[in-house]
Amino acid sequence: MKEIRIGTRGSKLATIQTEWLLATLKEISPELKVRLVKITTRGDKYGTTSLDKLAGQGIFVKELEKALLDGKIDLAVHSLKDMPTEIPHGLMLGAITARLDPRDILVSRAGNLAKLAPGSKIGTGSHRRAVQLRAIRPDLRICDMRGNIDTRLRKVSDGTVDGIIVAAAAMIRLGWEDKITEYLPTGHFTPAVGQGALGLEIRSVDKEIESVACKINHEPTRQCVTAERAFLQALGGGCRAPIAALGTVSHGILKLNGMVATADGDHVLRASEEGNALTPEATGECLAMKMAGMGALQYTTKSNS
Repeated sequence: MKEIRIGTRGSKLATIQTEWLLATLKEISPELKVRLVKITTRGDKYGTTSLDKLAGQGIFVKELEKALLDGKIDLAVHSLKDMPTEIPHGLMLGAITARLDPRDILVSRAGNLAKLAPGSKIGTGSHRRAVQLRAIRPDLRICDMRGNIDTRLRKVSDGTVDGIIVAAAAMIRLGWEDKITEYLPTGHFTPAVGQGALGLEIRSVDKEIESVACKINHEPTRQCVTAERAFLQALGGGCRAPIAALGTVSHGILKLNGMVATADGDHVLRASEEGNALTPEATGECLAMKMAGMGALQYTTKSNS
């Protein structure tokens, strides 16, 4: 087989994720020749722009997808939570890796979330995290924050903010679990769709690369993420409304928890659905229908207007 060119964003976290993938592939197939190719995305170029303003635009994946379609790389590695539900024609998800801890976490100088004094400043670049935080601690000040994890952690240590909320998986991959103050419960902080998993995107016609990618596919994670993405797409995957979901598989049963909120966070809906793990799209669509019946589509419509 020819050398496999693996595309990734150039951030520290993205590079670590991709280097892990390269090492895993080499361990499974020592004869493989792999090379990392760093690509700057629009999300990296506009690192200070609020993610809410760029929601649904695939700002961390489009340039990687173009490189795939242009034949400049053979496989692109994405944090699945960054991937839009619509994949360009000619591309496909060749594999989804085993999910790390999907939860959000708090890093704070002042202790757990319940111990934070009223008025404490919490940084996050995620609208989803902001509305769920506001639902349980409306007395806290939420500060919009972009930048890599290093930058955000410095803003905690220098007192710019009293704490930040980020993905547990990011801290784990960076080896910074000792900095975590609290793992936030998914009942109050439902994660982003796909959070904690990596997606390996390839060209649909490239069967040779697909045969390589499938070696590290983790089927239970793929089933969960497929249900989550179906749920998001059914409710309007490109809208700005905070939508979140987390699937779990046990003994062939897939349980999916979902959250939809109004853009202002004044109303938060939660519901769950169970189904056969072998038909994850159906479970995601069923949960979307259930939440539509609860009024969720009004939230997404208002957020798009």
